[in-house]
Amino acid sequence: MTNQDTVTGQLPRRSLRGVVALLCTAGLLATMAGSATSAPAVVKDETFVDAQTPGILHIEGGECFDDPAHLPEAGGVVVRYRPCALGADNQVYGFVHADDTDWDPVALREFAWSACRQLFTSTWPDDTGQALRFYPVLPTVETWADGDRDVMCVVYRFGGRLTGSMLPSW
Repeated sequence: MTNQDTVTGQLPRRSLRGVVALLCTAGLLATMAGSATSAPAVVKDETFVDAQTPGILHIEGGECFDDPAHLPEAGGVVVRYRPCALGADNQVYGFVHADDTDWDPVALREFAWSACRQLFTSTWPDDTGQALRFYPVLPTVETWADGDRDVMCVVYRFGGRLTGSMLPSW
């Protein structure tokens, strides 16, 4: 800094560039941190995935899968199997069978939530399941017409991925 800079109260250009660069970097980091933490956790319900979501019918009891994602090579949004040991978004913990009645989406939804809740509490009877949530995967009117009466019960961790199989080893 020269005496003239001190007299006029100005910083040398090199110092100004450093301050501007520092402020820009701080702003960029704040934006990145905000976007990384501001993504809301997905709340999954009976509409999240259904029997007609491509790929879901290939998932069996005890298997894990990731949330539906757009895959250009598959031609759209699909559910993909993922080995539980590698971490996944969801795991099937059982199936329940609905009565063979006329299509009633309200009754089916109530049955599915109740039956999956009962299966959840019997699978995780103590605090081991407290970090987990569940949702049912329902037949659709089209699959119901084809005789589909199975409801898939799925467990997931709200705000995070499963780190392996969540099923108790008895």
